[in-house]
Amino acid sequence: MAAAAAGSGGSPALSSGGEEPPAGPESPAEEAVSAGPSAGFRLTAVRREPAVRLQHGVSGLEPLAWSEDHRVSVSTARSIAVLEQLSDIHSGGQELVIHRTAVPAPAAGCLLKVGSKKEVAECKEKFANSKDPTVSQTFMLDRVFNPEGKSLPPMRGFKYSSWSPLGCDANGRCLLAALTMDNRLTIHANLNRLQWVQLVDLTEIYGERLYETSYKLSKVETPRGELGDFAEFQRRHSMQTPVRMEWSGICTTQQVKHNNECRDVGSVLLAVLFENGNIAAWQFQLPFVGKESITSCNTIESGINSPSVLSWWEYEHNNRKMSGLIVGSAFGPVKILPVNLKAVKGYFTLRQPVVLWQEMDQLPVHSIKCIPLYHPYQKCSCSLVVAARGSYVFWCLLLISKAGLNVHNSHVTGLHSLPIVSMTADKQNGTVYTCSSDGKVRQLIPIFTDVALKFEHQLIKLSEVFGSVRTHGIAVSPCGAYLAVITTEGMTNGLHPVNKNYQVQFVTLKTFEEAAAQLLESSVQNLFRQVDLTDLVRWKILKDKHIPQFLQEALDKKIESCGSTYFWRFKLFLLRILYQSMQKTPSEVMWRPSHEDTKVLISDSPGMGSTEDDHQEEGTSKQASKQSLCEVSKGTDPDDPADDTLAHSSDVGGHEPMEEKLLEIQARIEAVEMHLTREHMKRVLGEVYLHTWITENTSIPTRGVCDFLMSDEGYDDRTARVLIGHILKKMNKQTFPEHCSLCKEILPFTDRKQAVCSNGHIWLRCFLTYQSCQSLVYRRCLLHDSIARHPTPEDPEWIKRLLQGPCTFCDSPVF
Repeated sequence: MAAAAAGSGGSPALSSGGEEPPAGPESPAEEAVSAGPSAGFRLTAVRREPAVRLQHGVSGLEPLAWSEDHRVSVSTARSIAVLEQLSDIHSGGQELVIHRTAVPAPAAGCLLKVGSKKEVAECKEKFANSKDPTVSQTFMLDRVFNPEGKSLPPMRGFKYSSWSPLGCDANGRCLLAALTMDNRLTIHANLNRLQWVQLVDLTEIYGERLYETSYKLSKVETPRGELGDFAEFQRRHSMQTPVRMEWSGICTTQQVKHNNECRDVGSVLLAVLFENGNIAAWQFQLPFVGKESITSCNTIESGINSPSVLSWWEYEHNNRKMSGLIVGSAFGPVKILPVNLKAVKGYFTLRQPVVLWQEMDQLPVHSIKCIPLYHPYQKCSCSLVVAARGSYVFWCLLLISKAGLNVHNSHVTGLHSLPIVSMTADKQNGTVYTCSSDGKVRQLIPIFTDVALKFEHQLIKLSEVFGSVRTHGIAVSPCGAYLAVITTEGMTNGLHPVNKNYQVQFVTLKTFEEAAAQLLESSVQNLFRQVDLTDLVRWKILKDKHIPQFLQEALDKKIESCGSTYFWRFKLFLLRILYQSMQKTPSEVMWRPSHEDTKVLISDSPGMGSTEDDHQEEGTSKQASKQSLCEVSKGTDPDDPADDTLAHSSDVGGHEPMEEKLLEIQARIEAVEMHLTREHMKRVLGEVYLHTWITENTSIPTRGVCDFLMSDEGYDDRTARVLIGHILKKMNKQTFPEHCSLCKEILPFTDRKQAVCSNGHIWLRCFLTYQSCQSLVYRRCLLHDSIARHPTPEDPEWIKRLLQGPCTFCDSPVF
């Protein structure tokens, strides 16, 4: 495809066989230079309900983004709509379960700090009334200088949004960086699921830093001039006007404690690209809680004119991590800049910038994605960089050999007849998706060759899925199961629609068999991080009302050979969905009263007398009413089981066999839950044994947990018995029972879910530490599976670590 440019800082060079973009759009749209779709990569896109209608039109470039914790952000003219995908275990509906929130746009406009308020006001008055039209008109029409606009329409809405990696906020989830149309860059967190909280305003902080240094990036830099000079006025605005921002992966830093011990602390970087080509690299300590979590801010000069897009390059070679920043220009060039990460453990960077594409061909770089891959021929890791440039896709393959950094690059042409408006990538297998505004999506699959790579690609016509539509953005789910698309109505009979209704719609990219195989072979082993895959499995089971035989057998083999609790949680998930699929779908509104129940209550009225005949009639009427309830009112009881399509017609009557099947599934669910509970109890007891040196009354009911594990004679786990023996010996006959906070009675440990004292007071147990939650405030799992208490200042570090864990049944975070 393209020749390699070896060396640690060499610029890429195209060989004679490289595919350069044509000079104009004359090339046919459907004539692709790389190979067409093969039978092995055939994709069938299926529509997934529901379609989510947006309240306002989309705004900015790349308005759609999908986070690692399965939240879709949509930049609109008034807010950022956030759609969270859930794999609901309590619902029998086949549609996607989506929880919707929003990040509102700030009410006040953003004014960049370029000097004191008095000085700025005087300069604005001077420039607005200048006799030189090149000054006055430039000033009045520039919305960076005049965000309020006066007679111009207000600059409301969002320009761009970017999700952080998983594990950055206080709940271990993703942070959202948002850039408004008036250049305010803020970071938000969703701490209670219902409301988004602004944690920090980076535009304000960066402006204050520049003001303190007199707008000089280094101490040796000479002063540029006074604010009254229009060129200086423009420079100060340009050096703090954000264009794009992107998060790095989580890295490890070393922090020195008061006793001179070093501990590893997680940190993440946010790179902000400014209009003048500078890049501010913010370093945040995790979990990020606000301004106090900012560790440092370093400014890098890229030297690129008119920068348009930014992306992180992160490469791992021989257990050494390298990083850099890929910057694209509106004029065409693309290059990687070195990033010096001080005090970051195991991180390295480039010695000098690497130019990936140097031609000033006036094809603006719209989007850049960097995908880590493994090269099967070179037997090493490599990076695939893809960039949307007009209607073409520029790609660059980077790998490190003994000769240095090898760079292979080329273009894929003939994909779209219109410019690419959005590009997204599945980072697990390297598949790239591009779309143009005419509703056509291209899937590009990289295929490695001896020298570099080629692309298998195929066309996805959204008009065949949604009808005539125009597309404004796409995003692929973290595991590649779904593609989210922003659409509006397309042309009908050659006419444009009168009104535009913006919608977020979903299509499947994988089949059920592919999703099940990926879940079984997953290296992540976390159901929450694979919600898009589990939703495909959930959809299949709810439709067919049974678990496919191949999946049951493969899962049982995994449990026998490995015994990981992940496969037990997967089994629990399948059984719960199967149970929901057999529930009867209500045919009436659940709150509507039943006439049959009313008749029973009338016959049982205390004012009707109580003769023997009356009692006989009463019993007869009750029996008749029960029969009528079973036969007629199919929707009055939400717990009535549904008719199973797999129960077959041989089940005469159908009701009793279905009840037996539901009871059997319920028993299997309880058995799997008990197994997972015991495994977590063993983990909790192991933490107690490791962190208690003497007889100590911790907040964990240690003796109760030990007695609960030993109470079942059928449970024979030698590891658990040995561990319990060591703990009881260390406890030295002490029991440390829990007491009810209302009546001071002892709370026995007889149930894993709740504690009941002798006076009948019931307290729910924390599923992470098994302590009774005797307070009005506690946390709950995302799927409402379990509850957990809040950590207290008195808790030691090891108990706080336990309380940071996910749900033991579904891997969901706890709020």
